[in-house]
Amino acid sequence: MMLVMVLGVSINANSQESKDYTMWQNVMLTPDYANLKTFGENMRKHNQTYHSEGHFNAFVFNITTGPNAGNIIWQMGPMMFKHNDSRPRGAHDADWRDNVMPYVKKVQTVEYWSQDDELSNTSLLAGDEVKYPILFVRIMELADDHQYLMKDFFKKVSTTLKSMPGENPWGLYYNNFLQGDLGRHVASVGFSKNWTEFDKEGPNFKEAFEKLHGENSFQNFLDARDDLFEDTFDEIWVYNKNLSGD
Repeated sequence: MMLVMVLGVSINANSQESKDYTMWQNVMLTPDYANLKTFGENMRKHNQTYHSEGHFNAFVFNITTGPNAGNIIWQMGPMMFKHNDSRPRGAHDADWRDNVMPYVKKVQTVEYWSQDDELSNTSLLAGDEVKYPILFVRIMELADDHQYLMKDFFKKVSTTLKSMPGENPWGLYYNNFLQGDLGRHVASVGFSKNWTEFDKEGPNFKEAFEKLHGENSFQNFLDARDDLFEDTFDEIWVYNKNLSGD
């Protein structure tokens, strides 16, 4: 987990490079804190009725740190854009309107995040959200004049992580739509089994990096990071199995 603290993220614009890709729809909600019990009961029932399997499976995360702490992430997928054409409607929409939205104070964002399947190191997850229920999410805004650094930067991050011993699940995700001043361009995600992992000293990323890319290469990597990103912030998301669809 500590490895992701020195890492960044990257953006893939609006196009997919292959016919098949891995994507999630993320909706950030601010619940009505005065009615959390009813909100939770209705959200759980909705997800278990309409979002319990396949491309429409729903996962709920509590944001516990950072500027969005107190909000939740309602996530659906993995999916592709075409699956929106067959997503649940009718009774589904009525249930969301009448039993969920009255207990939501605000819909903060609705986003589609595509995974970089080549660079990500997520094979250990194998679709099991419970195995790694704590996510270290770093959201980044790319600098307009240094985006050419992105591909090489994240390729080096990926190859370094994959070369290290032990379990180092890490994902790289691109926001498919620009959002003006929000700057939520790219996200890197590290996955942890528990909070205790944050106290453990993990493998040495710098040492592994220079073993692959040459002695004293790490400083150039840090300089590229500083040029590539305009702004960054971190969040911890905790999987809420009770509210999710599975």
